[in-house]
Amino acid sequence: MSQTVVVIGMGLIGGSIAQAIKKSNQQHKVIGVDLDERTLEHAKLLDVIDEQSTSIKEAAEVADTIVIATPVSKTVEIISNQLLDVELKDNVVITDVGSTKLTVMKAAEKLVERGVVFIGGHPMAGSHKSGVHGSRADLFENAFYVLVPSENQESEDATEHLKQLLEGSNAKFVTMDAKSHDVMAGSVSHLPHIVASALVHQLKGLEEEHPMITNLAAGGFKDITRIASANPIMWRDILLHNKDVLQTMMEEWRDDMERVTELIKAADANGLHAFFADAKRHRDGLPVKKAGAIPTLNDLYVDVPDHPGVISDVTGYLAECEISITNIRIIEAREDIMGVLRLSFRSVEERSRAEACLQSHKFTTYVGE
Repeated sequence: MSQTVVVIGMGLIGGSIAQAIKKSNQQHKVIGVDLDERTLEHAKLLDVIDEQSTSIKEAAEVADTIVIATPVSKTVEIISNQLLDVELKDNVVITDVGSTKLTVMKAAEKLVERGVVFIGGHPMAGSHKSGVHGSRADLFENAFYVLVPSENQESEDATEHLKQLLEGSNAKFVTMDAKSHDVMAGSVSHLPHIVASALVHQLKGLEEEHPMITNLAAGGFKDITRIASANPIMWRDILLHNKDVLQTMMEEWRDDMERVTELIKAADANGLHAFFADAKRHRDGLPVKKAGAIPTLNDLYVDVPDHPGVISDVTGYLAECEISITNIRIIEAREDIMGVLRLSFRSVEERSRAEACLQSHKFTTYVGE
């Protein structure tokens, strides 16, 4: 049955959701809404959307499903200041894509009181690219997509409707309450972004006295702090909207750092060994080959001999196997990293194919888990 789906916000996530919907629901009409007319024009030219609009009100009035794909603060504003004043269809279903859920679900309560079905959403995937040009239908493939039904509202049918609507994404849907989501996302996504940014700030403070430090940081340090390159506006909003959870976690983190500081001061070899051994044991027990809250790097490390043309050999063999590379880099600071060349791929499947291809040509490869 043909439906009209309105996606508000034509960025990476909004564009990817629009493409995933069009992939498996060709009978549906997807209207993209954005204040930037050029963005809408690009989305239309790329066949991400069927129609474009700069008016939330006009698009929402004809929508059967509305996806708000904007930063959390903007989502709360759209719900509170715009959608509440729109004459919506009786059976409309509204969802969002925000990385925090409690404040969004709180803002949506007035919509729910009007009988509107609101289901919070959080697709736990991203990309090093941004904007509608970086969007793709398979961005959420095998990634967790959290759905948060409103309390005291019968929404099983609407939840199934969203799953079917987004079937083309090949995401793994899980349902939970808003508080549980914010605690878990705070631990495995929000706090790591704070820590990564703090490490970069520390590096910056040492640069003047030790200019060489930036070259040494090009290896493992750059990998573990890559998430510090994320959109600062988005992360400002996430921290403000999940502040209660993060305040507690930051206090616990500070206590852990103080404990390690005391172990170092006391030269407590056994205590330091226990600290690292316990972390290693737990980290090694985490699920492998699964997409979590922080987007996975589909990287393959390759040992290559130092002779002219070796990189073109590698890329040539991959081209023969019809495998595309999204990024290629020579690793100079390789402490804790196996391999000289790092190749990045769009998916785990493409990385596996590349590994088999290069190994068939006698290259030694490594996959970091």
